[in-house]
Amino acid sequence: MITYQTDGVKMPQIKRRNITAWIKKVAANHGRKVGDVAYVFCSDDKILEVNRDYLQHDYYTDIITFDYCEDDVISGDIFISLDTVRSNSEQLALPYEQELHRVIIHGILHLCGIDDKGEGEREVMEAEENTALGIYNLM
Repeated sequence: MITYQTDGVKMPQIKRRNITAWIKKVAANHGRKVGDVAYVFCSDDKILEVNRDYLQHDYYTDIITFDYCEDDVISGDIFISLDTVRSNSEQLALPYEQELHRVIIHGILHLCGIDDKGEGEREVMEAEENTALGIYNLM
């Protein structure tokens, strides 16, 4: 089950049914099934708190994904800072909704086993994000 909740921010205007179907399709394309995935949309202050408390990182970010996957079933908690998504969309001159969708699926791709920290991994992640965004646009 995929849930959507907020912590200190207004719920973004997303089409939950479409997003849920899209997530399941992207996971299936990676040979995975969706278990329990919880999205928590939050502020920069909250994501910094989560980053400090759980990862010992002292910086802001757009997304933090906690992976609870077992075998081919993806499960996790995904925190998304709507403040950072908005500022990133402005810096990149992209529509806010497009950047939000990119970040939403970024967390799912992490749960599917795609990393973005090592050499060459960022390019693979970006390609996977673009492929997934293309799928959403066809839905």
